[in-house]
Amino acid sequence: MRALRFTQAAPACVLNLFIAGCAELHGAEPDTALDAQLRTEVELFARTDDVSFPAPCQVLFVGSSSIRMWNTLSQDMAPLPVINRGFGASHIEHVTRWFEQLVAPHRPRSIVFYARENDVAAGKSSSSVIADFDAFMERKRTALGDVPVYFISLKPSRLRFEQLRRQSQVNAAIRMRAAKRADLYYMDVASPMLQNGEPRDLFTADNLHMTRDGYVIWTQVVRAALLPNAESEARNCATTLSARPRASLCCLPRDPRLDP
Repeated sequence: MRALRFTQAAPACVLNLFIAGCAELHGAEPDTALDAQLRTEVELFARTDDVSFPAPCQVLFVGSSSIRMWNTLSQDMAPLPVINRGFGASHIEHVTRWFEQLVAPHRPRSIVFYARENDVAAGKSSSSVIADFDAFMERKRTALGDVPVYFISLKPSRLRFEQLRRQSQVNAAIRMRAAKRADLYYMDVASPMLQNGEPRDLFTADNLHMTRDGYVIWTQVVRAALLPNAESEARNCATTLSARPRASLCCLPRDPRLDP
């Protein structure tokens, strides 16, 4: 494979995209406390990228705190190269809102996605959560085309076990979509995290976030899904990048719904 060459404009472009996105969103509606918290985390990612921009064509993990707290992600996914862009108590809409800062500039070979659990916990209906995921997939298609998304099912935690029915509705809807789309894969972590219909002992003291034993299950499920396609996805990504210079990242399309 021939070496790929890129300009040095991309890191600064990421930060500029973040600043521009902030200005537009401030003009659209006031931040909630959660928005403000998450914005700070996204800004930190942008500034980190501005200093040292990750190589393209990695597997990008994005979503809420279950991704953010996956401290052994690089070791667990080796030899696959990974980028962790988990942030706070984010909802699907937050990943979509900051897609151009968190995902698109990195030109990933694939995206591993975990969000929606906080959406359900916040009282959003299953149909609303599913619609938000559809909007994420449309944003992905617009910016990254056929780059595949690997969807981690909602996990059954002790703290939120009463929400299992609604979580299962969301999982079932995404599973159905994955059966019809070539760019979407469904990964079931819920089943191995249950024993006799109850959550296994896989959680920290808050009964929500996972211990190492929980991440061992996730590692097994995610690797089993990613590895069979790893070489072909890496080749596809390299081919796409060779035809589309990195400098073009500064001209990524925006979703008009985010404009003031």
